[in-house]
Amino acid sequence: MAKAKTAAKAAYRCSDCGWQTSKWVGRCGECQTWGTVTEAASATPARVVSAGPVSAPARPIGQVDVRSAKTKPTGLDELDRVLGGGIVPGAVLLLAGEPGIGKSTLLLEVAALASGTNTTETSPVLYVTGEESAEQVRLRADRVGAITDHLYLAAETELSAVLGHVEAVQPTLLVVDSIQTIGTSEVDGAPGGVTQIREVAANLIRVAKERGITVVLVGHVTKEGAIAGPRLLEHLVDVVLYFEGDRHSRLRMIRAVKNRYGPTDELGCFDLSEVGIVGLPDPSGLFLTRRDEPVPGTCVTVTLEGRRPLVAEVQSLVAKSHLPSPRRATSGLDTSRVAMVLAVLAQRCKISMHEQDVYVSTVGGVRLTETSVDLALALAVAGSTVEQSLSNTLIALGEVGLAGEARIVPGVQRRLAEAARLGFKYAVVPRGSLELADGSPLKRADPQLSSYEGMKVMEVDSIQQALQVAFTAP
Repeated sequence: MAKAKTAAKAAYRCSDCGWQTSKWVGRCGECQTWGTVTEAASATPARVVSAGPVSAPARPIGQVDVRSAKTKPTGLDELDRVLGGGIVPGAVLLLAGEPGIGKSTLLLEVAALASGTNTTETSPVLYVTGEESAEQVRLRADRVGAITDHLYLAAETELSAVLGHVEAVQPTLLVVDSIQTIGTSEVDGAPGGVTQIREVAANLIRVAKERGITVVLVGHVTKEGAIAGPRLLEHLVDVVLYFEGDRHSRLRMIRAVKNRYGPTDELGCFDLSEVGIVGLPDPSGLFLTRRDEPVPGTCVTVTLEGRRPLVAEVQSLVAKSHLPSPRRATSGLDTSRVAMVLAVLAQRCKISMHEQDVYVSTVGGVRLTETSVDLALALAVAGSTVEQSLSNTLIALGEVGLAGEARIVPGVQRRLAEAARLGFKYAVVPRGSLELADGSPLKRADPQLSSYEGMKVMEVDSIQQALQVAFTAP
């Protein structure tokens, strides 16, 4: 009787993420947001559902036809790289990013390419905007050159009207910008709420699966960087993409955090300008500073974004502080990781910085979160402290431990090959990086490494040894 009474009580639900609880609390237990838990409908017991007719009989998995699930290129090579070859008919994609990052420009370019790639067969594409008027989208399309005969534009905020446009146009690709602005009168709540987003997404997913339409949904993000709305939305869709970049830079990056049709370790790079967005197949040069003479406080490293090696430069400035607590400012690097490397330098290498301000940043707006940046960061800070510069043709990669040891990082082969391609001559890596699992040298075992045979690789055991060999290199 007590359990039945508890089940009949009204439940409370978070309006941001949909988390439910039996009693009211001031802070959501899932998304940790204050003041979003409100009273919801009373919980009802589950009903017994009997067996009913099926849409199609079950078949052996070997007899399932996969031709309809083949990917179709979008025309943007960098986006196809992330998606695993292109878009899949019937798939639902969710693209999230900060306001003004360029989501609408990217999707308008994709819609124009998808509607004009095949000139012998009509491929209608429907672009539904709920945030702008049709005239505003047309102005952007004129600027980026996205005017095609088979690209249809509609400005709607009602789900039934969107479905009506789908019925009339019969598109192969549907873009909804954005799902937080589309609502339906069938359920309570304002557009953008948990209930509304769940209902709109469920109907669009149903239409995509029934008609074989590829649907791309634009999602807003919260101030913490998570996708706004219920977490269930990310589970319902097939692909979740994040569009990232510094608003003050032209570089934009797209990565997949969920992909049912391809890898989730690929990265796509784009150049966003006033005339549109184009892919960057070789973005390494954007993260380097071109200079004739070496400067103290700089070091180049190679990071792996998915399976793509990117050569990036780490810069550091150590200056005398006039404050009781010296400043530690970072840009493009993990703050806690920078603090750890500074502590290792002070304790293991006796490089004191307790009375100096330390500024550390990356070049080109790239964000480096890999532990392989530790060694380059240590060399840059040490060089700025002692006012000694490194060679312009030297790179450093490796993880630094609390004991001051240099640890091996994965993908050394691809990292060194990329550095050699760009003309670097020296590399500082942890000892054992050039050996295979059986202990044999990597250069002799793999003939594909001839692209950097001329590079001098210096293996080190500790951060102290790395400082010694790096600053004595030509």
